[in-house]
Amino acid sequence: QVHLVESGGGTVQPGGSLRLSCAASGFGFSDYTVTWYRQRPGEERELVAKISAVGRSTLYLDPVRGRFTLSRDNTKNMVWLKMVNLTAEATAVYLCQARTGLATGWGQGTQVTVHS
Repeated sequence: QVHLVESGGGTVQPGGSLRLSCAASGFGFSDYTVTWYRQRPGEERELVAKISAVGRSTLYLDPVRGRFTLSRDNTKNMVWLKMVNLTAEATAVYLCQARTGLATGWGQGTQVTVHS
């Protein structure tokens, strides 16, 4: 089972940038696909970006493609979500999920707030 901790959230102005981190502990992190979700108050959780277990393929929600970049370093058990040119729509709690066919782990989330 993998344990995840997100960090890097904060408050920025529109057009600003943040880099979210997802730190994993446990065995076999390189077997896990990692997905970032976000959740706004009163709304369902929304997939933002996903990276394959060895980092060769990524997937992005259409509105964030070109502004968000996902990367990972399995030697450090880390995944990062770089977000640039942020808009108010990005305001949400961002959560990291790691998943294999047998197990799923979630972090507690980190708050991102974008306002002028």
